[in-house]
Amino acid sequence: MLDQRRHQRIRFGILPTVKIGYGGAIGEGSIENLSLSGLMVRTDMPLEMSRNIGCEFRVFQSPLIDVPAKVVSRVGNLFGVRFQTGPINQILIDDAISAALASGNASILSVHELGGKKIMRISGGLGNPLRNDFMHALTRMGVDEINLEGVTLVDQAGLALCLVANGRHGVSIGAQSPCFAEAWRQAMLVPGELEKAEMPDCG
Repeated sequence: MLDQRRHQRIRFGILPTVKIGYGGAIGEGSIENLSLSGLMVRTDMPLEMSRNIGCEFRVFQSPLIDVPAKVVSRVGNLFGVRFQTGPINQILIDDAISAALASGNASILSVHELGGKKIMRISGGLGNPLRNDFMHALTRMGVDEINLEGVTLVDQAGLALCLVANGRHGVSIGAQSPCFAEAWRQAMLVPGELEKAEMPDCG
């Protein structure tokens, strides 16, 4: 199934923390992924389904975001919460996500169908935090081409994923950001020597 989410999930290399207010108690958790409509938080707090909580967090250097939310899903100590927010918080969250993507501290991976081909699009950082999503899309959904024009930071793990997609699965490497294009060029100079390639500065 192709990614049809209304709000795309943002993944992080380093998980931001969130302060949670619930039932008169205050605790902490880590943000596993974030969208404009909510987040997935890992916490040891005993949150209950359909209950309201308070979330206070920063996305790296963003202003403090303080937003009420409702618990909508749970798997073990991983909870899905939906924001109950107004337009100001929506703007703060959107700005924080945009800045994190631009710096490469966050990533979006989505798969779309275009002209009969399945295109994987990656924005932000391309590295190990995307491995599970990348491999799921590659092996379970099927991918014909990877669009990398939104990549702002790439590391050896990210290049290795693309090498696997291209070399073992025949996926074509499509549009590329200057940052990715230079890293890919260096990786292609001496096949098998990826670990020795210097990653370009994408800033």
